[in-house]
Amino acid sequence: MTAARTPTTAPSHSPADRPRLGLRERKKIKTREAIRAATYALVKEQGYDATTIDQIAERAEVSPSTVFRYFPTKEDIVLTDEYDAVMLEEIRQRPVEEPWPDTLRHVLHRAVELGTSEDEEVSRLRTHLMVQVPAVRSRMMESMSATGRMLCEAIGERTGRAPDSLEVRVYAMSLIGGLMETSMYWAENDHRDDFGALIDRALDVMRHGLPGEKP
Repeated sequence: MTAARTPTTAPSHSPADRPRLGLRERKKIKTREAIRAATYALVKEQGYDATTIDQIAERAEVSPSTVFRYFPTKEDIVLTDEYDAVMLEEIRQRPVEEPWPDTLRHVLHRAVELGTSEDEEVSRLRTHLMVQVPAVRSRMMESMSATGRMLCEAIGERTGRAPDSLEVRVYAMSLIGGLMETSMYWAENDHRDDFGALIDRALDVMRHGLPGEKP
């Protein structure tokens, strides 16, 4: 999933139950956020292609090697987030008797909330780059594959099916593809629509088929 910030606590229904991260991990998070913030600022100022790793490192006040230690490519700076584990934990915390489509809808809305609450402008920039920059779009497809594998594990845990079964893999990757297309549709239409509403429309199509289609 795409998100602007890194959560500093694990998700929980009770704030008192949230374990704080250690100092070392918080420093890593701070460095990642500084690199991301520098990248977003430079891209807005001069465009994606003109932005270099050296410029990002200078703006973030780190070395180029530090940038590469956290993000293997420039595309990863734009796309990498920390929310896959958060989503997995959200799924695990839902009531076991809750229908799976309801769980999925809740978790995806939670992901949208996390991804846009801190800085909606950054979320818009990221999806815009997905549409406009082929290298970003290609890397996005790779990262979504990793999210799909995580989702297979979550579906397997919840349904008792084998995570690597054909049915689970097809279902998970159809969801991932739908989410990616929803993000691109949002950007291609100048972010006019409410993204949460678009997620609902996408989930309805994946659950029921095209509107008006006979069973």
